[in-house]
Amino acid sequence: MDFLTLGIVLLVIGALLILAELSVPGFFIAVPGTVLVILGIVYIFMPDIGVVPVVIITLSTAVIATLAVMAFYRALARPTLPTTTTVDKLVGKEGIVTAKIIPNSLKGKVRIDNEIWSATADEEIEVGKKVVVIKGEGVHVVVKEK
Repeated sequence: MDFLTLGIVLLVIGALLILAELSVPGFFIAVPGTVLVILGIVYIFMPDIGVVPVVIITLSTAVIATLAVMAFYRALARPTLPTTTTVDKLVGKEGIVTAKIIPNSLKGKVRIDNEIWSATADEEIEVGKKVVVIKGEGVHVVVKEK
């Protein structure tokens, strides 16, 4: 097999690996795919380059492609801290009663910002009523009817 044919084969295989990476992100075959594409181009345009330059081009391409792919994935999936809600942050927020609230009982439930919280109040509050959080106590909230 001559270098021109080898270059075309490497180019095609590399392109297929990059396409596979695009269809299955995180598979980490973009690096070898990039190296094969570069080597294919080198062999097509410089078929008599020699072994030492090919090794240098392969290693430098692999390092650069690895760093580029890592930077791309870091930018794509930036780490985020999980969001948590504490009862102190709920003071003043409005909600809807989803289970009847009975004074001095934690059987009552309210939906606040798409989260369900145990709730109590100084008076009974029926399901469907709007309430506002007046304070938080432990893992439940104290509400009053709005």
